[in-house]
Amino acid sequence: MVVKVNQLVKRYGDLLALDHLSFEVAEGEIFGLLGPNGSGKTTAINCILSLLKYDKGDVSVFGKPMTPESNDLKRDIGIVMQEVAVFDELTVYENIDYFCGLYVPDKKARKLLVEEAIQFVGLEDFKKFYPKKLSGGLLRRLNIACGIAHKPKLIILDEPTVAVDPQSRNKILEGIVALNKQGATIIYTSHYMEEVEQICSRIMILDKGNIVATGTKDALKGMISLGEKITVETFDLTTAQVDAMRSLPNILEVIDQAGVLTIRSAKGKNNLENVLEALKREHISFGKIHSELPTLNDVFLEITGKELRD
Repeated sequence: MVVKVNQLVKRYGDLLALDHLSFEVAEGEIFGLLGPNGSGKTTAINCILSLLKYDKGDVSVFGKPMTPESNDLKRDIGIVMQEVAVFDELTVYENIDYFCGLYVPDKKARKLLVEEAIQFVGLEDFKKFYPKKLSGGLLRRLNIACGIAHKPKLIILDEPTVAVDPQSRNKILEGIVALNKQGATIIYTSHYMEEVEQICSRIMILDKGNIVATGTKDALKGMISLGEKITVETFDLTTAQVDAMRSLPNILEVIDQAGVLTIRSAKGKNNLENVLEALKREHISFGKIHSELPTLNDVFLEITGKELRD
């Protein structure tokens, strides 16, 4: 087991940030850590890294207890936090070389690692640029290169794609998957559900310092009542027509708004077929119709009762 957290308790005064938190991250996973703001995600990460002193519990990394003095363990950990942490006075190359040098003192070996990291994040044309001259997306790529240049076995990424353009986001996500295929175990937090759904092999949802759900994306989707969401482009529905749709079997909710009828159904067969038959039976004129299975957003909302950005 790469990371093992056991009965972790962290308080900030009267606020219980982590409430006897226990979980494990296996070797080779991309482990997604989700939760609304204030759920305890960043606190948990800082405790794993021994950057925060906690009240109770214990943390082990690579099978050994993690403490502030565990320099042997920290050499195999890469950290990419939400706030970009680079030196404005150093170029792209110099920044990566500096952070890599904290773990790799040999200059010859370090040079190869720095060049590889630059190629990995696609900054070959920006080696001599200073951070202030980089776009937000390129700056994020530099931040990642600084955290992974020394080839860590465990990489922790705390919202690495915040406020970046789609092209850079795709580049970053592709890079994370590539790092995982090269052998790195990854802990990944994000406010973008589609990212987590795209790359994470297992996901844990935190709320108020407690684990409210954990599993693969398919397992999480299986925990909720929602079966599918059907959206129908409609025209001038009457109250009776909307009520007729609400009376269909297996229907959880029907919303008629701005010419779109949104129908949320419970799990079961023939939901779409029943809706189509009812549209014809009630003489409802409609245009486009779309059916989609539950997303992680649906899971998160039903389990926590909150939007992710609450």
